Amino acid sequence: MLQQVYPAVQHDYSYELNKDFHFAAAHYIPSEEAGKCRMTHGHTYYANVTVAGDELDESGFLVNFSVIKKMIHGRFDHTLLNDDAESFDNAAPERFPTTEVVARVIYELVQAYLDARPNRPQCLQVFLRETPTSYCLFRPKREVNRHG
Repeated sequence: MLQQVYPAVQHDYSYELNKDFHFAAAHYIPSEEAGKCRMTHGHTYYANVTVAGDELDESGFLVNFSVIKKMIHGRFDHTLLNDDAESFDNAAPERFPTTEVVARVIYELVQAYLDARPNRPQCLQVFLRETPTSYCLFRPKREVNRHG
């Protein structure tokens, strides 16, 4: 993957980790308003996940880079996203596999893993490029966060 600079998330954590990876997947958007995207088609998605925290784990990592890649790549690569009923739903617009929803789902999967880690890192941002000219950023809202 080419080096790319992503929009930065302001925070005051001591460590910030960014993991780039890509996966190939097909999808369709079950909505009349989606136009041609109603038809099954594929993309090579490029993702960047930003994780931050103050404490390293017992291996000296904030989180192991390879775990994040395996978690997402292993689940979505060479799949039809619509078939993943745990993450997506063809009857609920907030769960159609749009770029926005796929970015949010990646965040949810990563954050669920991080929540179980003793050093409690936080996923701050998911950048997901669907085409060379279109991408989405997902940043979770924080109710109370001493880190900004």
